Amino acid sequence: MTIDAKTMKERVRERYGGLADQINKPEEATLVKISDGYAPVADSCCGTTGCCDPATSVEGSGVAEILYADTDIADLPDSVTDISLGCGDPISLAQLKPGETVLDLGSGGGIDCFLAAKAVGPTGQVIGVDMTDSMLELANKNKAKLGVTNVDFRKGEIEDLPMESNTVDVIISNCVINLSPDKDAVFQEAFRVLKPGARFTVSDMVTEGHFPEQLRANVNAWSGCISGALDQEEYLQKLRNAGFIDVTVESRKSYGLENLDELDSESREAITKDVDWSTVPNNVRLYSARVVAHKPS
Repeated sequence: MTIDAKTMKERVRERYGGLADQINKPEEATLVKISDGYAPVADSCCGTTGCCDPATSVEGSGVAEILYADTDIADLPDSVTDISLGCGDPISLAQLKPGETVLDLGSGGGIDCFLAAKAVGPTGQVIGVDMTDSMLELANKNKAKLGVTNVDFRKGEIEDLPMESNTVDVIISNCVINLSPDKDAVFQEAFRVLKPGARFTVSDMVTEGHFPEQLRANVNAWSGCISGALDQEEYLQKLRNAGFIDVTVESRKSYGLENLDELDSESREAITKDVDWSTVPNNVRLYSARVVAHKPS
């Protein structure tokens, strides 16, 4: 069984739109709607209880408190930190400078955009692109709440960016590119919009080994930031194919899902409904990687 790219993207849009609606319309949205049923927020790998190493979690803390320094997010409202759906901290990786133009691929509720806005200052600009109306609505509410003036949220798909070529100093992204069914297009678009000499700095899910097609076709596993992840070497090669140089993995970290065969049955069912786990090779490992690449000068 396979799922076409358009259907997979629509399922991703539904899931993350549902997550945003839990904050936009809490009285109406207590569950995330997906086409074949409803699932609680915790079912998302990149949600409030996923992708995080249980050994490093603190009771009552969410993803934002685990991924970012307390001093960085102390002045952000809950409507920003509660919708942190990442698997890393691309801001510390990017080493942003005042005056730079930053593009966030899949900006969600805006947490990385707002942190980037602090780093680039009033002379810089941050642009967040997201394909989900509910996420854009939430991000703009958060922008108004914070009074931020150097952030712009735009509707668009990361495979076809609403940006002029050669206009961006730094691209960031946090656990989003793995959700795209066409990663070649994502990397080609990233290369197009970056200025010569500019950098690509993202946190994303990668694997060692390859998932079986049955798991890759499972919408819950894909939208949960699992089965859309590429083998690390394939990921890096696609960046090189797009024209990037100095492509490296600065670091990577397990978030408790590196041994998929060791997940308890309840976790498996929540993340990957109807998957025959006997088909999943025991040697497949899943990691959050900090990836850096550059566009030639």
